Amino acid sequence: MQLKTLIFFVTAALAAQLVYAQDGARVPVEDVRVLLITAIDSPSGEARGVLTGQMAKMITDRFRATGPILIDVTTQKRYAQPGCSRLNLRFSQDGVHLPGAAAPQLKTVDIGLNYCRDGLPPKSLS
Repeated sequence: MQLKTLIFFVTAALAAQLVYAQDGARVPVEDVRVLLITAIDSPSGEARGVLTGQMAKMITDRFRATGPILIDVTTQKRYAQPGCSRLNLRFSQDGVHLPGAAAPQLKTVDIGLNYCRDGLPPKSLS
């Protein structure tokens, strides 16, 4: 499955608004890849954002959600190939209405991803 398809599928299950999280400001992004590269370049290996734009609105409307789509990217491993890392993407949102659920819920999805600054996977996992 291509990265764009995977990210679209995950974000299609969530919703967003521009917000500040309790633990500090998040970067508003329409494209998750911005956060992937930020995490790769960051000395801490982390990046935090909130999904915005037309896709965020469409998802919010579809799931009648009340919370923003929060995105947390953390580096699990830095590979020998410069600009390449193993990343964990965590998408979370509160107030998601799912079919058959008695009440809105907090939903979280984690995805592990090998990613390089050029958008391709690493040539080696060492």
